[in-house]
Amino acid sequence: MDNLIKIAQDAMWTKKEVPSFKSGDTITVSYRIVEGNKERIQSFRGVVIQIKGRGITKMFTIRKVSNGVGVERIFPLYSPHIDSIEVNKVGVVRRSRIYYLRDLTGKKARIKEKRYVGAGKKEE
Repeated sequence: MDNLIKIAQDAMWTKKEVPSFKSGDTITVSYRIVEGNKERIQSFRGVVIQIKGRGITKMFTIRKVSNGVGVERIFPLYSPHIDSIEVNKVGVVRRSRIYYLRDLTGKKARIKEKRYVGAGKKEE
């Protein structure tokens, strides 16, 4: 039975390029919204607080603070409504599900950013 479900999912699954990201990263998701006969693209930028599932059913949750109110949105990774996913910052966290961000405000809610040294530059 599991093989039959897997075959059906693989047939429906259109593989598209998705950047690799993890919990703690700041990403921007551009997704299509259809209202009547109009279609527009809206962006949602925030911190990934969890990634769950696997394969075609993989989902991720993004959190941002808008006008002092925390907003979370859950996206299916392989949704046809997602136009693009862009990784803005790579964060350093020690947990895979960072729900503790919900209780933090202001500077406490910041996530340490991973810094890279360029190819031509030497670290002193």
